[in-house]
Amino acid sequence: MSSAHILLAPCCDKLYTCRLCHDNKEDHQLDRFKVKEVQCINCEKIQHAQQTCEECSTLFGEYYCSICHLFDKDKKQYHCENCGICRIGPKEDFFHCLKCNLCLAMNLQGKHKCIENVSRQNCPICLEDIHTSRVVAHVLPCGHLLHRTCYEEMLKEGYRCPLCMHSALDMTRYWRQLDDEVAQTPMPSEYQNMTVDILCNDCNGRSTVQFHILGMKCNICESYNTAQAGGCRITLDQQ
Repeated sequence: MSSAHILLAPCCDKLYTCRLCHDNKEDHQLDRFKVKEVQCINCEKIQHAQQTCEECSTLFGEYYCSICHLFDKDKKQYHCENCGICRIGPKEDFFHCLKCNLCLAMNLQGKHKCIENVSRQNCPICLEDIHTSRVVAHVLPCGHLLHRTCYEEMLKEGYRCPLCMHSALDMTRYWRQLDDEVAQTPMPSEYQNMTVDILCNDCNGRSTVQFHILGMKCNICESYNTAQAGGCRITLDQQ
């Protein structure tokens, strides 16, 4: 369904098909909440923002929010008072996490790590806004958010959150495969009794483990997502 209305931008008193068209052309952003008037494309009557033209009854949008002044196709949208904007629904499939300050899928209720106002931060990969983005946000196990498209691109290059380095997905299967590779790849004799202190990015625990070129496994959570926290050393009984 093509747009049947034009917004009258109160900031510059100009007509635009949508707020994004306005923002792409002007040096400022359109405050959607301050829009008061629209113009009907069919009869050209300027009128109060509403869903249907008062002159010719043209439908401006299958969905219309009188708060956000959003006109759109019906995508089961709903206005979330806590988010302050409209979200694509259906509403019953989402809940608003008050601490994260974001609408999340129902299957994450009680199953995600909360970070206060996490959606009010920019995506750490593209550095663009997450809260008002039209791209769905992906919640990482650590609680940080990425645009879903950015998350999918990130997985092509790595597996760790760009903010805290925690594993961004369940790596258990891969860690067990790495166990086998480590077992089948003995280190040269001069390295077999060498130990190193490590810090685990997944559980934040510290361990002293045997050095191995393929990776050092955390003694606490058995993750290989670790970083060396000190120099290598030979155990005392081998010196």
